[in-house]
Amino acid sequence: MKTKTSITLSQDILRAIEVHMGGYKSRSDFIETAARVFIEQLEKKEVELRDLEIINKHADTLNNEAEEVLGYQVPI
Repeated sequence: MKTKTSITLSQDILRAIEVHMGGYKSRSDFIETAARVFIEQLEKKEVELRDLEIINKHADTLNNEAEEVLGYQVPI
């Protein structure tokens, strides 16, 4: 479901939207797509930050396991 809203944009952003609209039906379509892409990037970054926090929390254990595994390798 779509909801009509009003936003205020600077003229340079409006000009840039007009230049890059390409196959988009309208400015609304362009802005909605841009917002979706930006939100996806933000959500991906949040997941990556949570993953990094988990990795850092367990870094010592992971590093010890990696060193142990490397100890099993035979010299070439």
